[in-house]
Amino acid sequence: MEEYLKTAKIGNYDIHYLDIGKGIPVVLIHGLAGDYSAWTNQIQILKDHYRVIAFDNRGAGKSTQVDESISTQDLAKDTLGLMDYLGIDSAHVVGRSMGGAVAQHMALMAPARVKSLVLCASFAVLDPLGRRVLLNMREALEWRMNWADHARHSVQNFVSAEFFNTKQEQVKRIEALIGGETRLPACYIRQNEACQNHDTSNQLDQITQPTLVMAGTSDPICSLTATNILSKGIPGCETILFENASHFFLMEQPDKFNQSLLSWLNSH
Repeated sequence: MEEYLKTAKIGNYDIHYLDIGKGIPVVLIHGLAGDYSAWTNQIQILKDHYRVIAFDNRGAGKSTQVDESISTQDLAKDTLGLMDYLGIDSAHVVGRSMGGAVAQHMALMAPARVKSLVLCASFAVLDPLGRRVLLNMREALEWRMNWADHARHSVQNFVSAEFFNTKQEQVKRIEALIGGETRLPACYIRQNEACQNHDTSNQLDQITQPTLVMAGTSDPICSLTATNILSKGIPGCETILFENASHFFLMEQPDKFNQSLLSWLNSH
């Protein structure tokens, strides 16, 4: 996919992105950890049916990294700016975790630009447990300033107990993925704070786009409490729960997730 990777100047930032396939655009927004490659599996499935845009958020991957205050609204403006740059009037927007928070702001700021929303392991506002887990992960990085140590302290937050106990090789790969980060720790810390500050809970009734919420029932970061706020707050929202799965249910139960995503996009 290297030939489909390019860089766009959006405001003051270089945004590293992938633009592949033809058809109705689908914009994929990754979460707090990682970069556009978090969507590799989904890109392969969607590119034969849709125009797929996946990118590194400002402060992640190969996009501009600066130690500066940032909000989920800022990231939403970046994403809309990338759509402008690519000549995309409107798109289906799929966000995971922090990416789902960004997607909500896009729907609120520019409703005509968003055909539908898919919010995966996401939140309108973090509950006390989610706040504590994010704070602990941030402090682990601040104390150690080492991505491998951060990953070792964090990986159990992303998968269910059963997955952790029975699929150790996959857990090791996930830990290596998190531990192999090259981004500035300061950028992760700033975006962690952006997640803590995100709150669209009193605006959800203004989201009129068709919306699908997907969540793992064992997720401590975006728990069923956070999921219910989304599901009840967004008019006509559909919800799919992944039993005995956690924050990375996309990796724990990939077949169910991919089928659910493709079915949603095909029907909207």
